[in-house]
Amino acid sequence: MARTRILGVGFDDTDLEETSEKAMELIAERRAAFIVTPNPEIVMICGKNERIRAAVNGADIVLPDGIGIMLGARILGAPLKQRLPGIDFAETLIGRVSLKGECKLFLLGAKPGVAELAAARLESRYEGLRTVGIFDGYFSDDSKIKEKISETEPDIILVCLGSPKQELWMSENAGKFSAGVMIGLGGSLDVYSGNVKRAPPVWRRLGLEWLYRLLREPRRIKRAVLLPVYIVRVCSARLRGKNDAG
Repeated sequence: MARTRILGVGFDDTDLEETSEKAMELIAERRAAFIVTPNPEIVMICGKNERIRAAVNGADIVLPDGIGIMLGARILGAPLKQRLPGIDFAETLIGRVSLKGECKLFLLGAKPGVAELAAARLESRYEGLRTVGIFDGYFSDDSKIKEKISETEPDIILVCLGSPKQELWMSENAGKFSAGVMIGLGGSLDVYSGNVKRAPPVWRRLGLEWLYRLLREPRRIKRAVLLPVYIVRVCSARLRGKNDAG
């Protein structure tokens, strides 16, 4: 899959079907590949931190998760095929693997108890899905996590540690387990568990899920104000004919 660079971060120019097929191939390889879902905030962080940028660009698949990424690509004259929210992609992939037989799922992240709720809700939705490991995101030593992954050999590992911690963790551990794919999904376990409500479908279709979350969680304003800064930098990159980091 070709990649479109936005301020130094390469996004796969793909759609849901193509990405799902690629992810199924990665699962079959059993090498703990990883998938990232950067938003404009993470792109900005990548511009300041080479280590994080290398981790993101080193992913097997980089999904254009939000409307800000799609807009940035259009401004740069390289529109992407489809917006692929990580939370939706992960559930699509779980469904596809489950249809082929048993799907072994590993959940890492969120507050204690949240992943257990998410596992129960997902297992009720997908016949054949089995959760083989659960760890919350409050750990200082990940040795037990790695041991459990090696023992259970999951097909899909949802890594919900928040950015950039999850991207760095996946990058550092890629290829170290006999597992399928790791997917960085931020706060998605809170949604899967039912503790956090997603925006209604119409808001999502309009690309306004970020605004819905901001209205429900005003404390996110500090993160939201990065979006216009990001757009200005993308416009500047287009005018300069330069699309590297910084």
